[in-house]
Amino acid sequence: MKNITILCAAMALALAAHAVEPASGEHPSVKRPTNPPPSADLSYNLKIKQSGLSLNGTATVQWRAGDGKYSISTESRAAIFGKVVENRSEGAIDDFGLAPASFYEKRLRKEPYTTSFKRDGKTIAFTESDATYPILGGEQDRSSAQWQLAALARATPDKFKPGSEWNLFVAGRRDAEQWRFKVVKTENIQIGTGEVSAVHLVKAPPPDAQGQQVDLWLAPSLDWYPVRVRFNDTDGDFVDQTLEKVVKK
Repeated sequence: MKNITILCAAMALALAAHAVEPASGEHPSVKRPTNPPPSADLSYNLKIKQSGLSLNGTATVQWRAGDGKYSISTESRAAIFGKVVENRSEGAIDDFGLAPASFYEKRLRKEPYTTSFKRDGKTIAFTESDATYPILGGEQDRSSAQWQLAALARATPDKFKPGSEWNLFVAGRRDAEQWRFKVVKTENIQIGTGEVSAVHLVKAPPPDAQGQQVDLWLAPSLDWYPVRVRFNDTDGDFVDQTLEKVVKK
């Protein structure tokens, strides 16, 4: 049972940048041009190593954007366990880009939780804690964060150069914090349809925290869709999610 719980948690990580360090840092409310990618259904392959155990799986993402709204519906499955996690992010598209209204997540053998972005009261609230955070503009949830980066890149691709940094304020299960992504370089990534050139961004944990490193690859030739996401723990465990195919809607 312990191993099942570990693997299910790992699968959940593959669907959203799941930071484990405590909430900290400033709230970067910066208005930048955005251009969300076209609506699409994306399929990913998952490779996981957790506590000496290995597991393969699949993840599907339904991304929709248009008429001033967006939604992200994600689901992951493992051959042994079936569906192990699902989550949904939905909201508006405003002057800051994606503006989540709610983020819902349900994991295998766990109660679901919801993070709410109460626009009228300008407050982020959680079902898992009493913490609240102000809405200043540009806030994201764990699922929308990588899509906000894609929207920023599509609007200003010339600014996604090695060394550039992109800060987001991201709400999780119980709190919110600043995530700092840095562009490393452009490199070739092997996906289901062949090799593709992708911009590699890294979110490193703070120097004083034992958090995860998150690596994100966005492909300019594929409308900057996320083609790979990898979560690396300090002990060598990882979750690696690679695009198998994308179908525009």
